[in-house]
Amino acid sequence: MILDLKAIIMDIESKITIIGGGIGGLVCAIALQQKGFNNIQIFERRTEAQSIGAGFVAWANASWVLNKLGLLDGLAKLGGRLKQMQRWTDQGEYLGGVDITKIDQGIGYPSYAVSQADFQQFLQHKANEQGIVIRNNQCVIDIEDNGPENSFLRFEDGSKTEADIVIGADGRMNSIARKYVQKENKPIYQNYINWVGILESDNPMPIENNVLDYWGCGTRFGIVPINKYKVYWAGCKALLLNNVNTADTDKQELLHIFNNWPTLIKRVIKETQDQNIKRIPIFDHNPNPNWFRNRVCLLGDAAHASLPTSGQGACQAMEDGWHLSEQMAALSTLPEVFNAYQDIRFEKTTAITISAREFASSLFNTQEAFCLKRNNIAKFTDYEKSANGMIGLWSKNLK
Repeated sequence: MILDLKAIIMDIESKITIIGGGIGGLVCAIALQQKGFNNIQIFERRTEAQSIGAGFVAWANASWVLNKLGLLDGLAKLGGRLKQMQRWTDQGEYLGGVDITKIDQGIGYPSYAVSQADFQQFLQHKANEQGIVIRNNQCVIDIEDNGPENSFLRFEDGSKTEADIVIGADGRMNSIARKYVQKENKPIYQNYINWVGILESDNPMPIENNVLDYWGCGTRFGIVPINKYKVYWAGCKALLLNNVNTADTDKQELLHIFNNWPTLIKRVIKETQDQNIKRIPIFDHNPNPNWFRNRVCLLGDAAHASLPTSGQGACQAMEDGWHLSEQMAALSTLPEVFNAYQDIRFEKTTAITISAREFASSLFNTQEAFCLKRNNIAKFTDYEKSANGMIGLWSKNLK
């Protein structure tokens, strides 16, 4: 049986089910609803709105998507504009910087730094306004089918629900959809830990709308301003997965790791409240050119989990949601839709995944001679060429 999507639009009893209520799932739901798919529900395993990261940059390609959905003004109210992405050594030596305004001009839209929790709440509000049903505390543990005709989601409490289309936006670590489609879901540890935090200070931060990226040897610290008083940050260190944290708190461990780094870094760590710091071991997946099976299709990290060094995780999830909705509105059968969607997305997301691994391999190398050579290369990098490379990759298939 080949599923007729036009019939789904007309049949109010037909269901499009999204597993995962993160940024990718929410953007996909909103895009689908705007294209006439009205019976959409999202199942989210968490009991309430939560986000893994502290913040992210919605780069110009994400703003392109949000503009198409009429959501860009909302992002602008939440986020802060950025000027440069600056690179520094752990001793405060300037290595150079990428002009973010050039990237924005090249793609045609502004980039914004934003709190991940604020942005997710904004998307949830918009989804609720459009009548999209979001069911929290609904943990999908299995997808069952009898071939292409039926898909059933089975939940932790033993209940089931039937869906005409299932979109798996359930992340990189425990994706039931990825396990169904690809027969496995084994994320790969990339040998470093990320501590992320968000700080709201009573005093302005001396950052001037610049992303500050400090490089050590096997260590890294980044600070991104949302406004004068609010920043998000990430401290990273190459560590074995089973490494034991001997400090009483994550803050104490970070202050020990970054004790000899610039004063601003120590200030940011000290002023961040303990509950606003999260310790995250970093995993990704090898690219796999198989994003769908029967009625189930993958989206976001479930399809193409890239490392934080890509800067594009949330942005690519938003692009997924847009492109999948476009194909569903344009084509008539699921095989056509899913094939077209994967064809558009696979090459771009694979390039981003691989480049993020290469960058991480350089950043978290623990050999001092390598790191000195890396920093010296950075001093003489053509950053205009780097910006043009980002424009070329990030703008691919946006038209």
